[in-house]
Amino acid sequence: MAEINAKDVMSLRNKTGLAMMACKKALIEAGGDVEKAEDLLRKELKGKMESKMDRAAGEGRIEVAVAGDGSAASIVELRAETDFTAKNDKFIGITKKLAEMALAAPAGSSEPTPEMVALIDDIRISTGENISIGRVEKLDASGNKTVYGKYVHHDGKTGVLIEAEGDVAEDTLRQIAMHVTAAFPRPLGLTANDIPSDLVEKERKFRIEQAVESGKPREIAEKMVEGGMRKFFAEVALTEQAFVMDPSKSVKEVVGAGGSLKNFRRWEVGEAN
Repeated sequence: MAEINAKDVMSLRNKTGLAMMACKKALIEAGGDVEKAEDLLRKELKGKMESKMDRAAGEGRIEVAVAGDGSAASIVELRAETDFTAKNDKFIGITKKLAEMALAAPAGSSEPTPEMVALIDDIRISTGENISIGRVEKLDASGNKTVYGKYVHHDGKTGVLIEAEGDVAEDTLRQIAMHVTAAFPRPLGLTANDIPSDLVEKERKFRIEQAVESGKPREIAEKMVEGGMRKFFAEVALTEQAFVMDPSKSVKEVVGAGGSLKNFRRWEVGEAN
């Protein structure tokens, strides 16, 4: 039997996060070969982890990355079972790495690459939790002067990516991303035209029914509601919202005449895709 030294056991333990005895056992089985022992652990424990995939992964982290040349940006969600794991430095580092890797993916939503899956396997093995990628999306620069802004809340559970064109400072976009995180009501689109039609109709119907119940004839109620809908759009269309850091200005005014917002993503951990 190959001699197993404590240094190799500790090295394998640091690499996998597993108990010393499990690492020593794998090294004995691998004849002292550290790489082979790591592969054995990976195969054995990945199989065990697959049986736990039905466990709820309600915690996690959002991360946003912007390419160094400003040509693209990405946003990813990595899910975990516990808040303890989601706050672990290794988990945070892997989430950041996934966002950087997503910059090489095609534009739009995409499935995890084999390289991403390998990263996930590592942390699934070391934590014993159901770790999974919730979402991955990449935005490609859509204009000659595209600028990106990003913000990840201090708890890592909310992340915002903003895409703009024209003369807009990155710091301004970061502040707008912070606004998107904090704004209530939550912005549902860039402008009134971007609000999902089903939500618009639901709101309009609700307002009409309220007016009718108060005694107004339906024809009058329908006319009255249009004014209320303008207020609704001002509350949920990002560019029309009062800027959280200076409510005397709208977000559109903060952007300024030299630029315009083109896209945004606001993701929270665990929300429906």
